[in-house]
Amino acid sequence: MTKTNRLAFREGVRDGIPIALGYFAVAFTLGIAAKDAGFSAFQSAVVSLTNLASAGEKAGFNMVEARASYLEMALMILVVNARYMLMSSALSQKVEPELAMGHRLLMSYGITDEIFGICIAVRDKLNPRYLYGALSVAAPGWTIGTFLGVLMGNILPGNVVSALSVGLYGMFIAIIVPPARKNKVILVLVIISMILSAACEIVTFVSVIPAGTRIIILTVLISAVAAMLFPVDDDWGRQEG
Repeated sequence: MTKTNRLAFREGVRDGIPIALGYFAVAFTLGIAAKDAGFSAFQSAVVSLTNLASAGEKAGFNMVEARASYLEMALMILVVNARYMLMSSALSQKVEPELAMGHRLLMSYGITDEIFGICIAVRDKLNPRYLYGALSVAAPGWTIGTFLGVLMGNILPGNVVSALSVGLYGMFIAIIVPPARKNKVILVLVIISMILSAACEIVTFVSVIPAGTRIIILTVLISAVAAMLFPVDDDWGRQEG
């Protein structure tokens, strides 16, 4: 590792603070859905702490409220969360080949959209302590937000909760702008991804596909085309560093 474990952890905490703040706000709305499904504040917090999956949890709470079967719930959550398999595969290329299985399993627990974003942007190899640092603040933010969402979510005006959630979009922009400014290929791919994602929301026969599935399809297609047109050699990460 090029950085000490302690430094990597501190940097992870630093970069995870904006994620934690965004999670805290967004989790309020998730808490409201959990309350509507009959979950207590404690039960909702346990679900959030053990899952860390906004779309998956929301789908699960909705299906519990609809009294769906266990099989229906399992299939729905599998589809919604399938994108994490792609993220895990990508991050597996960022760590040292000899990284212990225990670290790999613990890292897999902490892979969310936002944590994946900051981890994949790390130069050179990824020290797992960086992810742990981000997770150490992001997971409590998500869990506490869900807990308070059950208790207080319905008290706050809807526009206030919605305004708070905008912070996550700002964080995503902060993640993609630096590499896009340095690499025109990344900039073009980001723009194409945004355009296609918006189009998928508008086109009728595509919009009916679950959001998680759409993300997987777009990710595979765009990354595959980019890999064929703009191949990256093994020394790219070291050259960027």
